[in-house]
Amino acid sequence: MLKYLSQAGIILAFSFAGEALHLLVPLPVPGSVYGLLLLLLCLCLGVVRPRHIVETAQALTALMPVMFVPATVGLMQSWERMKQSLPALLLAILPLTAVVMGVSALVVQAVEKKEGTHDLSDR
Repeated sequence: MLKYLSQAGIILAFSFAGEALHLLVPLPVPGSVYGLLLLLLCLCLGVVRPRHIVETAQALTALMPVMFVPATVGLMQSWERMKQSLPALLLAILPLTAVVMGVSALVVQAVEKKEGTHDLSDR
């Protein structure tokens, strides 16, 4: 239990740091993105090792679909306004989704090839 709390504390610290950075930097970038970039930087530099956060990160990733429920309900409530713009929305969303999926797949393949592993918990 203490392991999960300490891992959650590390992740929350990066989240708070990202929010603080959001207040200091006058760019339209959410604090959560800054936090993720800071965490990525620390992972790449070896300041934080994957084993320091892996179990809690996996648990949060498993819970991620639940986080889309409020957004989906909001979309359903806005459907009448959105369906007028549906062709333009689809024209923007579908190609960008394909690009994000493709780039994500290439990044995962490159990382797995470089690391030679599929499981980060042993580091």
